[in-house]
Amino acid sequence: MSAAVVNDVGAKVEEKHHNEEEDVDDVDDLVDGSAPEAAKKKKKKKKKKKAAGGVSSINVPDGDDDVDVNGVANSQAKTTLEDGDEEEECEGGNEGEDGGSKKKKKKNKKKKGSGGMKAATAAMQQTDPPTIPVVDLYPNGIFPIGEICEYKMKQDDRTSINRMTSPEKKALETSYEDMYREIRIGAEVHRTTRKYFQKNVKPGMTMIEICNMIEDTNRKLIKENGLEAGLAFPTGCSINHCAAHYTPNAGDTTVLSYDDVCKIDYGVHINGRVIDCAFTLTFDNKYDKLVEAVRAATNTGIREAGIDARLCDIGEAIQETMESYEVELGGKAYQVKCIRNLNGHSIAPYRIHAGKTVPIVKGGEAEVMEENEVYAIETFGSTGRGYVHDDMETSHYMKNFDVGHVPLRLAKSKHLLNVINQNFGTLAFCRRWLDRLGETKYLMALKDLCDKGIVDPYPPLCDVKGCYTAQFEHTIVLRPTCKEVVTRGDDY
Repeated sequence: MSAAVVNDVGAKVEEKHHNEEEDVDDVDDLVDGSAPEAAKKKKKKKKKKKAAGGVSSINVPDGDDDVDVNGVANSQAKTTLEDGDEEEECEGGNEGEDGGSKKKKKKNKKKKGSGGMKAATAAMQQTDPPTIPVVDLYPNGIFPIGEICEYKMKQDDRTSINRMTSPEKKALETSYEDMYREIRIGAEVHRTTRKYFQKNVKPGMTMIEICNMIEDTNRKLIKENGLEAGLAFPTGCSINHCAAHYTPNAGDTTVLSYDDVCKIDYGVHINGRVIDCAFTLTFDNKYDKLVEAVRAATNTGIREAGIDARLCDIGEAIQETMESYEVELGGKAYQVKCIRNLNGHSIAPYRIHAGKTVPIVKGGEAEVMEENEVYAIETFGSTGRGYVHDDMETSHYMKNFDVGHVPLRLAKSKHLLNVINQNFGTLAFCRRWLDRLGETKYLMALKDLCDKGIVDPYPPLCDVKGCYTAQFEHTIVLRPTCKEVVTRGDDY
Protein backbone atom coordinates (compact mmCIF):
# COMPACT_ATOMS: atom_id res chain seq x y z
CA MET A 1 0.00 0.00 0.00
CA SER A 2 1.50 3.32 -1.05
CA ALA A 3 1.91 6.28 1.27
CA ALA A 4 -0.63 8.25 -0.81
CA VAL A 5 -3.34 5.67 -0.14
CA VAL A 6 -2.55 5.62 3.56
CA ASN A 7 -2.77 9.39 3.68
CA ASP A 8 -6.08 9.42 1.81
CA VAL A 9 -7.59 6.94 4.19
CA GLY A 10 -6.21 8.88 7.14
CA ALA A 11 -7.78 12.12 5.86
CA LYS A 12 -11.27 10.57 5.67
CA VAL A 13 -11.00 9.16 9.14
CA GLU A 14 -9.79 12.51 10.48
CA GLU A 15 -12.87 14.24 9.01
CA LYS A 16 -15.11 11.68 10.69
CA HIS A 17 -13.34 12.20 13.99
CA HIS A 18 -13.65 15.97 13.61
CA ASN A 19 -17.43 15.60 13.43
CA GLU A 20 -17.38 13.46 16.56
CA GLU A 21 -15.41 16.17 18.38
CA GLU A 22 -18.12 18.72 17.51
CA ASP A 23 -20.74 16.35 18.95
CA VAL A 24 -18.70 16.03 22.14
CA ASP A 25 -18.50 19.84 22.42
CA ASP A 26 -22.29 20.03 22.08
CA VAL A 27 -22.61 17.56 24.92
CA ASP A 28 -20.29 19.74 27.01
CA ASP A 29 -22.49 22.77 26.36
CA LEU A 30 -25.58 20.85 27.39
CA VAL A 31 -24.17 19.12 30.42
CA ASP A 32 -22.60 21.82 32.56
CA GLY A 33 -20.40 21.25 35.58
CA SER A 34 -23.39 19.73 37.44
CA ALA A 35 -24.33 17.26 34.68
CA PRO A 36 -25.71 13.91 35.74
CA GLU A 37 -23.36 10.91 35.84
CA ALA A 38 -24.94 9.25 32.77
CA ALA A 39 -24.01 12.20 30.53
CA LYS A 40 -20.37 12.04 31.68
CA LYS A 41 -20.22 8.30 30.85
CA LYS A 42 -21.62 9.00 27.39
CA LYS A 43 -18.90 11.59 26.84
CA LYS A 44 -16.17 9.10 27.87
CA LYS A 45 -17.52 6.40 25.54
CA LYS A 46 -17.40 8.80 22.58
CA LYS A 47 -13.81 9.70 23.38
CA LYS A 48 -12.85 6.01 23.45
CA LYS A 49 -14.56 5.45 20.11
CA LYS A 50 -12.59 8.33 18.67
CA ALA A 51 -9.26 6.92 19.88
CA ALA A 52 -9.95 3.48 18.33
CA GLY A 53 -11.23 4.78 15.00
CA GLY A 54 -7.86 5.18 13.21
CA VAL A 55 -6.71 1.60 13.76
CA SER A 56 -9.90 -0.01 12.50
CA SER A 57 -10.04 2.26 9.46
CA ILE A 58 -6.57 1.59 8.01
CA ASN A 59 -6.10 -1.40 5.68
CA VAL A 60 -3.18 -3.48 6.97
CA PRO A 61 -1.31 -5.06 4.02
CA ASP A 62 -1.61 -8.85 3.82
CA GLY A 63 1.85 -9.42 2.37
CA ASP A 64 1.15 -9.45 -1.37
CA ASP A 65 4.23 -7.37 -2.05
CA ASP A 66 5.23 -6.14 -5.48
CA VAL A 67 8.62 -7.78 -5.88
CA ASP A 68 11.11 -6.81 -8.56
CA VAL A 69 12.90 -9.81 -10.07
CA ASN A 70 16.12 -7.85 -9.91
CA GLY A 71 15.07 -7.62 -6.33
CA VAL A 72 17.30 -5.74 -3.96
CA ALA A 73 16.01 -2.17 -4.17
CA ASN A 74 12.32 -2.98 -3.81
CA SER A 75 12.97 -5.38 -0.96
CA GLN A 76 15.00 -2.83 0.99
CA ALA A 77 12.41 -0.11 0.44
CA LYS A 78 9.63 -2.39 1.64
CA THR A 79 11.60 -3.39 4.72
CA THR A 80 12.24 0.27 5.61
CA LEU A 81 8.55 1.07 5.25
CA GLU A 82 7.38 -1.83 7.37
CA ASP A 83 10.03 -1.34 10.04
CA GLY A 84 8.66 2.10 10.86
CA ASP A 85 9.15 4.92 8.38
CA GLU A 86 7.99 7.64 10.79
CA GLU A 87 7.38 10.34 8.21
CA GLU A 88 5.47 8.42 5.56
CA GLU A 89 3.66 5.50 7.12
CA CYS A 90 3.43 6.06 10.85
CA GLU A 91 2.45 9.71 10.66
CA GLY A 92 0.01 9.02 7.83
CA GLY A 93 -1.69 6.37 9.92
CA ASN A 94 -1.76 8.52 13.05
CA GLU A 95 -3.62 11.31 11.28
CA GLY A 96 -6.56 8.95 11.40
CA GLU A 97 -6.15 8.39 15.11
CA ASP A 98 -6.09 11.06 17.80
CA GLY A 99 -3.59 13.65 16.63
CA GLY A 100 -0.35 11.68 17.27
CA SER A 101 -0.44 10.01 20.71
CA LYS A 102 2.96 8.28 21.18
CA LYS A 103 1.45 5.28 22.90
CA LYS A 104 -1.06 4.74 20.11
CA LYS A 105 1.70 5.19 17.52
CA LYS A 106 3.70 2.31 19.03
CA LYS A 107 0.61 0.16 19.36
CA ASN A 108 -0.35 0.67 15.72
CA LYS A 109 3.19 -0.07 14.60
CA LYS A 110 3.15 -3.37 16.46
CA LYS A 111 -0.16 -4.36 14.86
CA LYS A 112 1.17 -3.63 11.36
CA GLY A 113 4.26 -5.72 11.97
CA SER A 114 2.21 -8.73 13.04
CA GLY A 115 0.23 -8.99 9.81
CA GLY A 116 1.08 -10.28 6.34
CA MET A 117 3.59 -12.61 4.66
CA LYS A 118 6.54 -10.34 5.40
CA ALA A 119 6.01 -10.61 9.13
CA ALA A 120 5.41 -14.37 8.94
CA THR A 121 8.68 -14.88 7.05
CA ALA A 122 10.63 -12.72 9.48
CA ALA A 123 9.08 -14.52 12.45
CA MET A 124 10.49 -17.89 11.32
CA GLN A 125 14.17 -17.75 12.24
CA GLN A 126 16.80 -20.36 11.47
CA THR A 127 17.82 -22.51 14.42
CA ASP A 128 21.35 -22.95 15.74
CA PRO A 129 22.55 -25.43 14.57
CA PRO A 130 20.55 -24.95 11.34
CA THR A 131 17.75 -27.50 10.94
CA ILE A 132 14.90 -25.71 9.10
CA PRO A 133 14.91 -26.30 5.32
CA VAL A 134 15.49 -23.11 3.35
CA VAL A 135 12.27 -23.59 1.36
CA ASP A 136 10.32 -23.48 4.64
CA LEU A 137 11.98 -20.22 5.71
CA TYR A 138 10.65 -18.45 2.60
CA PRO A 139 7.00 -19.54 2.26
CA ASN A 140 6.34 -16.81 -0.32
CA GLY A 141 8.75 -18.54 -2.71
CA ILE A 142 11.02 -15.50 -3.04
CA PHE A 143 14.60 -16.39 -2.16
CA PRO A 144 17.62 -14.14 -1.56
CA ILE A 145 19.20 -12.84 -4.74
CA GLY A 146 22.97 -12.92 -5.10
CA GLU A 147 25.28 -10.05 -5.97
CA ILE A 148 24.08 -8.25 -9.11
CA CYS A 149 26.82 -7.01 -11.47
CA GLU A 150 26.56 -5.14 -14.72
CA TYR A 151 28.39 -6.65 -17.65
CA LYS A 152 31.76 -5.15 -18.39
CA MET A 153 31.71 -2.91 -21.48
CA LYS A 154 34.16 -3.68 -24.28
CA GLN A 155 36.56 -1.03 -25.52
CA ASP A 156 34.41 -0.53 -28.62
CA ASP A 157 30.89 -0.28 -27.15
CA ARG A 158 29.18 1.55 -30.03
CA THR A 159 26.91 -1.41 -30.81
CA SER A 160 26.35 -2.52 -27.21
CA ILE A 161 22.96 -2.38 -25.50
CA ASN A 162 22.07 -1.57 -21.91
CA ARG A 163 21.00 -5.03 -20.82
CA MET A 164 19.81 -3.81 -17.41
CA THR A 165 17.05 -1.69 -18.99
CA SER A 166 16.36 -3.61 -22.21
CA PRO A 167 12.66 -4.68 -22.34
CA GLU A 168 13.60 -7.57 -24.63
CA LYS A 169 16.17 -8.94 -22.16
CA LYS A 170 13.83 -8.48 -19.21
CA ALA A 171 11.11 -10.41 -21.03
CA LEU A 172 13.55 -13.19 -21.91
CA GLU A 173 14.60 -13.45 -18.27
CA THR A 174 11.08 -14.21 -17.07
CA SER A 175 11.12 -17.55 -18.89
CA TYR A 176 14.05 -18.69 -16.74
CA GLU A 177 12.62 -17.78 -13.34
CA ASP A 178 12.23 -21.43 -12.24
CA MET A 179 15.90 -22.04 -12.99
CA TYR A 180 17.01 -18.95 -11.05
CA ARG A 181 14.76 -19.90 -8.14
CA GLU A 182 16.26 -23.41 -7.84
CA ILE A 183 19.80 -22.06 -8.02
CA ARG A 184 19.07 -19.43 -5.35
CA ILE A 185 17.72 -22.07 -2.96
CA GLY A 186 20.99 -23.99 -3.24
CA ALA A 187 23.03 -20.80 -2.82
CA GLU A 188 21.19 -19.89 0.39
CA VAL A 189 21.79 -23.42 1.72
CA HIS A 190 25.50 -23.04 1.00
CA ARG A 191 25.70 -19.66 2.75
CA THR A 192 23.80 -20.89 5.83
CA THR A 193 25.91 -24.03 6.17
CA ARG A 194 29.25 -22.27 5.81
CA LYS A 195 28.26 -19.59 8.32
CA TYR A 196 27.49 -22.33 10.87
CA PHE A 197 30.62 -24.29 9.93
CA GLN A 198 33.02 -21.33 10.15
CA LYS A 199 31.70 -20.57 13.62
CA ASN A 200 32.14 -24.12 14.92
CA VAL A 201 35.16 -25.64 13.16
CA LYS A 202 38.37 -25.80 15.20
CA PRO A 203 41.78 -27.48 15.13
CA GLY A 204 41.78 -31.01 16.50
CA MET A 205 38.66 -32.13 14.65
CA THR A 206 39.03 -35.14 12.36
CA MET A 207 38.33 -34.65 8.67
CA ILE A 208 35.43 -37.12 8.91
CA GLU A 209 33.87 -34.99 11.68
CA ILE A 210 34.27 -31.89 9.51
CA CYS A 211 32.65 -33.55 6.48
CA ASN A 212 29.79 -34.97 8.55
CA MET A 213 29.09 -31.53 10.05
CA ILE A 214 28.81 -29.97 6.58
CA GLU A 215 26.95 -32.81 4.88
CA ASP A 216 24.43 -33.42 7.68
CA THR A 217 23.61 -29.69 7.76
CA ASN A 218 23.26 -29.53 3.97
CA ARG A 219 20.95 -32.53 3.90
CA LYS A 220 18.58 -30.86 6.36
CA LEU A 221 18.64 -27.43 4.73
CA ILE A 222 18.22 -28.67 1.16
CA LYS A 223 15.42 -31.03 2.27
CA GLU A 224 17.12 -34.03 0.69
CA ASN A 225 14.82 -35.97 -1.60
CA GLY A 226 16.51 -38.48 -3.90
CA LEU A 227 17.63 -36.96 -7.18
CA GLU A 228 15.27 -33.97 -6.80
CA ALA A 229 17.28 -32.30 -4.02
CA GLY A 230 20.47 -33.21 -2.24
CA LEU A 231 24.25 -33.07 -2.19
CA ALA A 232 25.89 -32.38 -5.55
CA PHE A 233 29.32 -33.86 -4.79
CA PRO A 234 31.40 -35.01 -1.80
CA THR A 235 32.77 -32.42 0.60
CA GLY A 236 36.34 -31.58 -0.36
CA CYS A 237 38.66 -30.82 2.56
CA SER A 238 42.05 -30.96 0.89
CA ILE A 239 44.96 -29.99 3.13
CA ASN A 240 48.18 -28.06 2.41
CA HIS A 241 49.89 -29.37 -0.78
CA CYS A 242 46.73 -31.27 -1.77
CA ALA A 243 44.65 -28.82 -3.80
CA ALA A 244 41.44 -30.71 -4.61
CA HIS A 245 39.39 -33.93 -4.66
CA TYR A 246 40.27 -35.19 -1.20
CA THR A 247 37.55 -36.37 1.15
CA PRO A 248 38.20 -38.98 3.83
CA ASN A 249 37.29 -42.62 3.29
CA ALA A 250 36.06 -44.76 6.17
CA GLY A 251 38.80 -45.29 8.74
CA ASP A 252 40.74 -42.14 7.78
CA THR A 253 42.04 -40.62 11.03
CA THR A 254 43.48 -37.39 9.58
CA VAL A 255 43.11 -34.47 12.00
CA LEU A 256 42.93 -30.76 11.13
CA SER A 257 45.77 -28.87 12.81
CA TYR A 258 46.38 -25.19 13.55
CA ASP A 259 49.11 -24.96 10.88
CA ASP A 260 47.00 -26.45 8.06
CA VAL A 261 45.63 -24.70 4.99
CA CYS A 262 42.36 -26.49 4.23
CA LYS A 263 40.20 -26.04 1.11
CA ILE A 264 36.50 -26.53 1.93
CA ASP A 265 34.62 -27.31 -1.29
CA TYR A 266 31.03 -28.56 -1.23
CA GLY A 267 27.86 -28.25 -3.26
CA VAL A 268 24.13 -28.92 -3.28
CA HIS A 269 21.51 -29.12 -6.00
CA ILE A 270 17.79 -28.70 -6.65
CA ASN A 271 16.57 -30.70 -9.66
CA GLY A 272 20.14 -30.98 -10.86
CA ARG A 273 20.85 -27.23 -10.66
CA VAL A 274 24.24 -27.44 -8.98
CA ILE A 275 25.79 -24.90 -6.63
CA ASP A 276 29.58 -25.22 -6.56
CA CYS A 277 31.35 -22.94 -4.08
CA ALA A 278 34.55 -23.16 -2.05
CA PHE A 279 36.77 -21.24 0.37
CA THR A 280 40.09 -21.67 2.17
CA LEU A 281 40.18 -22.27 5.92
CA THR A 282 43.24 -21.17 7.94
CA PHE A 283 43.91 -20.45 11.60
CA ASP A 284 47.42 -18.94 11.37
CA ASN A 285 47.72 -15.37 10.06
CA LYS A 286 50.96 -16.16 8.23
CA TYR A 287 48.87 -17.54 5.34
CA ASP A 288 46.83 -14.35 4.93
CA LYS A 289 48.63 -13.18 1.78
CA LEU A 290 48.17 -16.56 0.10
CA VAL A 291 44.45 -16.51 0.91
CA GLU A 292 44.14 -12.87 -0.17
CA ALA A 293 45.84 -13.58 -3.51
CA VAL A 294 43.47 -16.41 -4.42
CA ARG A 295 40.36 -14.54 -3.27
CA ALA A 296 41.39 -11.51 -5.35
CA ALA A 297 42.07 -13.73 -8.38
CA THR A 298 38.61 -15.31 -8.12
CA ASN A 299 37.00 -11.87 -7.90
CA THR A 300 38.98 -10.84 -10.98
CA GLY A 301 37.61 -13.85 -12.85
CA ILE A 302 34.07 -12.92 -11.80
CA ARG A 303 34.60 -9.33 -12.91
CA GLU A 304 35.92 -10.37 -16.34
CA ALA A 305 33.27 -13.04 -16.93
CA GLY A 306 30.21 -12.16 -18.96
CA ILE A 307 28.22 -12.74 -22.12
CA ASP A 308 30.61 -12.83 -25.12
CA ALA A 309 33.68 -12.73 -22.84
CA ARG A 310 36.52 -14.88 -24.17
CA LEU A 311 37.67 -17.61 -21.80
CA CYS A 312 41.34 -17.00 -22.61
CA ASP A 313 41.04 -13.33 -21.63
CA ILE A 314 39.56 -14.29 -18.26
CA GLY A 315 42.47 -16.67 -17.59
CA GLU A 316 45.04 -14.01 -18.44
CA ALA A 317 43.44 -11.49 -16.05
CA ILE A 318 43.29 -14.07 -13.26
CA GLN A 319 46.98 -14.93 -13.64
CA GLU A 320 47.99 -11.29 -13.60
CA THR A 321 46.16 -10.74 -10.31
CA MET A 322 47.29 -13.96 -8.63
CA GLU A 323 50.96 -13.66 -9.44
CA SER A 324 51.20 -10.07 -8.23
CA TYR A 325 51.18 -11.45 -4.65
CA GLU A 326 53.96 -12.81 -2.49
CA VAL A 327 53.72 -14.68 0.81
CA GLU A 328 56.51 -15.02 3.38
CA LEU A 329 56.76 -18.38 5.12
CA GLY A 330 59.64 -19.39 7.39
CA GLY A 331 61.60 -16.29 6.47
CA LYS A 332 61.42 -17.04 2.74
CA ALA A 333 59.29 -15.19 0.17
CA TYR A 334 57.23 -17.20 -2.31
CA GLN A 335 55.42 -15.85 -5.34
CA VAL A 336 51.84 -17.14 -5.40
CA LYS A 337 51.51 -19.19 -8.59
CA CYS A 338 48.34 -20.19 -10.42
CA ILE A 339 47.90 -23.97 -10.56
CA ARG A 340 47.80 -24.02 -14.33
CA ASN A 341 46.17 -27.41 -14.84
CA LEU A 342 43.14 -26.61 -12.67
CA ASN A 343 40.24 -24.60 -14.10
CA GLY A 344 36.80 -23.18 -13.56
CA HIS A 345 34.01 -24.74 -15.58
CA SER A 346 30.49 -24.42 -16.94
CA ILE A 347 27.66 -26.22 -15.12
CA ALA A 348 24.58 -27.90 -16.60
CA PRO A 349 21.71 -29.87 -14.98
CA TYR A 350 23.14 -32.97 -13.28
CA ARG A 351 26.50 -32.22 -14.89
CA ILE A 352 29.11 -30.48 -12.76
CA HIS A 353 31.59 -30.09 -15.66
CA ALA A 354 29.47 -29.19 -18.67
CA GLY A 355 32.14 -28.84 -21.35
CA LYS A 356 33.59 -25.33 -21.16
CA THR A 357 36.62 -24.64 -18.98
CA VAL A 358 37.64 -21.28 -17.51
CA PRO A 359 41.46 -21.24 -17.38
CA ILE A 360 43.36 -19.46 -14.63
CA VAL A 361 46.44 -18.75 -16.76
CA LYS A 362 46.86 -17.09 -20.15
CA GLY A 363 46.86 -19.09 -23.35
CA GLY A 364 43.47 -20.82 -23.06
CA GLU A 365 40.83 -21.24 -25.75
CA ALA A 366 39.16 -18.24 -27.37
CA GLU A 367 35.68 -19.74 -26.83
CA VAL A 368 33.11 -17.27 -25.48
CA MET A 369 30.60 -17.36 -22.65
CA GLU A 370 26.93 -17.27 -23.63
CA GLU A 371 23.62 -16.00 -22.27
CA ASN A 372 22.04 -17.96 -19.39
CA GLU A 373 25.06 -20.19 -18.89
CA VAL A 374 26.07 -21.09 -15.34
CA TYR A 375 29.74 -21.11 -14.37
CA ALA A 376 31.88 -22.06 -11.40
CA ILE A 377 34.61 -19.43 -11.30
CA GLU A 378 37.37 -21.00 -9.22
CA THR A 379 41.05 -20.27 -8.84
CA PHE A 380 43.87 -22.13 -7.12
CA GLY A 381 47.11 -20.60 -5.87
CA SER A 382 50.24 -22.42 -4.73
CA THR A 383 53.62 -21.74 -3.17
CA GLY A 384 54.97 -24.81 -5.01
CA ARG A 385 55.35 -25.57 -8.72
CA GLY A 386 51.84 -24.51 -9.69
CA TYR A 387 51.06 -27.90 -11.22
CA VAL A 388 49.13 -30.81 -9.66
CA HIS A 389 49.24 -34.57 -10.18
CA ASP A 390 47.21 -37.57 -8.97
CA ASP A 391 48.22 -38.78 -5.52
CA MET A 392 46.88 -40.62 -2.45
CA GLU A 393 43.86 -42.92 -2.19
CA THR A 394 40.88 -42.18 -4.44
CA SER A 395 37.64 -41.18 -2.77
CA HIS A 396 35.71 -39.22 -5.47
CA TYR A 397 33.85 -41.01 -8.27
CA MET A 398 31.31 -39.95 -10.88
CA LYS A 399 29.32 -41.79 -13.53
CA ASN A 400 30.34 -40.87 -17.07
CA PHE A 401 27.68 -38.50 -18.39
CA ASP A 402 27.98 -39.71 -22.01
CA VAL A 403 28.30 -43.43 -21.40
CA GLY A 404 25.82 -45.66 -23.19
CA HIS A 405 24.81 -49.23 -22.41
CA VAL A 406 27.75 -51.37 -21.36
CA PRO A 407 27.14 -55.08 -20.72
CA LEU A 408 28.18 -56.25 -17.26
CA ARG A 409 28.87 -59.83 -16.23
CA LEU A 410 29.37 -59.51 -12.50
CA ALA A 411 26.12 -59.44 -10.50
CA LYS A 412 27.80 -57.25 -7.90
CA SER A 413 28.70 -54.70 -10.58
CA LYS A 414 25.12 -54.62 -11.86
CA HIS A 415 23.83 -54.11 -8.32
CA LEU A 416 26.30 -51.31 -7.60
CA LEU A 417 25.46 -49.55 -10.88
CA ASN A 418 21.76 -49.64 -9.94
CA VAL A 419 22.59 -48.10 -6.54
CA ILE A 420 24.60 -45.34 -8.25
CA ASN A 421 21.84 -44.64 -10.80
CA GLN A 422 19.12 -44.44 -8.15
CA ASN A 423 21.01 -42.32 -5.61
CA PHE A 424 23.53 -40.21 -7.53
CA GLY A 425 22.76 -40.41 -11.24
CA THR A 426 25.55 -38.49 -12.99
CA LEU A 427 26.47 -36.48 -9.88
CA ALA A 428 29.73 -37.19 -8.04
CA PHE A 429 29.78 -39.46 -4.99
CA CYS A 430 32.31 -40.95 -2.58
CA ARG A 431 32.89 -44.24 -0.79
CA ARG A 432 31.57 -42.84 2.51
CA TRP A 433 28.21 -42.29 0.82
CA LEU A 434 28.10 -45.90 -0.38
CA ASP A 435 28.86 -46.99 3.19
CA ARG A 436 26.02 -44.78 4.41
CA LEU A 437 23.61 -46.58 2.06
CA GLY A 438 24.59 -49.90 3.62
CA GLU A 439 26.78 -51.15 0.76
CA THR A 440 29.60 -53.51 1.72
CA LYS A 441 32.40 -55.29 -0.16
CA TYR A 442 31.87 -53.13 -3.23
CA LEU A 443 35.47 -52.19 -4.09
CA MET A 444 35.89 -54.91 -6.74
CA ALA A 445 32.59 -53.96 -8.38
CA LEU A 446 33.54 -50.28 -8.26
CA LYS A 447 36.88 -51.05 -9.94
CA ASP A 448 35.05 -53.07 -12.60
CA LEU A 449 32.77 -50.10 -13.38
CA CYS A 450 35.82 -47.83 -13.59
CA ASP A 451 37.70 -50.25 -15.86
CA LYS A 452 34.74 -50.36 -18.25
CA GLY A 453 34.49 -46.55 -18.39
CA ILE A 454 31.03 -46.40 -16.80
CA VAL A 455 32.34 -44.63 -13.69
CA ASP A 456 35.33 -42.27 -13.64
CA PRO A 457 37.62 -42.06 -10.58
CA TYR A 458 38.88 -38.61 -9.44
CA PRO A 459 41.97 -39.06 -7.24
CA PRO A 460 43.23 -36.24 -5.00
CA LEU A 461 45.24 -33.59 -6.90
CA CYS A 462 48.50 -32.56 -5.23
CA ASP A 463 51.39 -30.15 -5.79
CA VAL A 464 54.87 -30.86 -4.37
CA LYS A 465 54.97 -31.88 -0.72
CA GLY A 466 55.79 -29.11 1.70
CA CYS A 467 54.02 -26.37 -0.28
CA TYR A 468 50.66 -24.76 0.47
CA THR A 469 47.68 -24.34 -1.83
CA ALA A 470 44.52 -22.24 -1.54
CA GLN A 471 41.18 -22.07 -3.39
CA PHE A 472 38.17 -19.76 -3.73
CA GLU A 473 35.13 -20.41 -5.90
CA HIS A 474 31.74 -18.88 -6.68
CA THR A 475 28.83 -19.91 -8.88
CA ILE A 476 27.62 -17.23 -11.30
CA VAL A 477 24.63 -17.03 -13.65
CA LEU A 478 24.92 -15.02 -16.88
CA ARG A 479 21.37 -13.67 -16.90
CA PRO A 480 20.23 -11.73 -20.00
CA THR A 481 20.09 -8.46 -18.02
CA CYS A 482 22.96 -8.88 -15.56
CA LYS A 483 25.54 -11.18 -14.02
CA GLU A 484 24.41 -12.70 -10.73
CA VAL A 485 27.01 -14.05 -8.29
CA VAL A 486 24.51 -16.32 -6.57
CA THR A 487 26.81 -17.66 -3.84
CA ARG A 488 28.20 -14.30 -2.71
CA GLY A 489 27.98 -13.82 1.07
CA ASP A 490 29.23 -11.58 3.85
CA ASP A 491 32.32 -13.77 4.28
CA TYR A 492 33.63 -13.79 0.70
